[in-house]
Amino acid sequence: MSAKRINLTLKVWRQSAGEIIGSLKTYSASDISTDMSFLEMLDVVNENLIKNGEDPIAFDHDCREGICGMCGSVVNGRAHGHESNTTLCQLHMRHFSDGDTIVIEPWRAKPFKVIKDLVVDRSALDELIQAGGFISVNAGGAPDANAIPIARETAEAAFNAAACIGCGACIAACPNASAMLFVGAKVSHLSLLPQGKPEAKKRARQMVRKMKELGFGNCSNEAECEAECPKGISIREIARLNREFIKAEFS
Repeated sequence: MSAKRINLTLKVWRQSAGEIIGSLKTYSASDISTDMSFLEMLDVVNENLIKNGEDPIAFDHDCREGICGMCGSVVNGRAHGHESNTTLCQLHMRHFSDGDTIVIEPWRAKPFKVIKDLVVDRSALDELIQAGGFISVNAGGAPDANAIPIARETAEAAFNAAACIGCGACIAACPNASAMLFVGAKVSHLSLLPQGKPEAKKRARQMVRKMKELGFGNCSNEAECEAECPKGISIREIARLNREFIKAEFS
């Protein structure tokens, strides 16, 4: 069975450089296969722009398998689009209808400076990791780590938090541009496991302070972060972050 073909109108944020004011530009995306991913659709649009001597739309991508966290844009007001638990590269055009108008914008947050078009500088997330999202314990190889008894519930909770791919959707979706879900996920998956406990207090304290220093907002329990996270990270991780931070400050 052949794929359905649809025609779309795109309103894409174009900004040639971070210091230059950008605006939405309108493009036609014609004869798009519904089997395409969203990024493949943008590839087709870019091929036509290049043929016409125009500057292609800049956007972040890498693995295109929903793993690396590189892709990310606000599609019709939703980070990664309207499908839950889906990265932009895994959002398929079958979820859109013929004649739809799609508005595509970059992440919006003070620490995420626009580089060009839909590409933003997310190095602030790297700085948060450098502030404390690591362990200095020599954990050995995988067999050594697996030899440490860990309750199943604890292992699953740590694994769920570790599913974070660092795409920044939680920050883009939050009205306060808070990085609490991202930091909470990193703090949780390390503080739950024995290898991460020696530095648990230091990690929570340093990551929270760095988050404030970089200009991220605070959590006001809006829960947009949980709703838009492509990996389904729960806001329970924010509660765990708060507990770890309080323990670090008052113990």
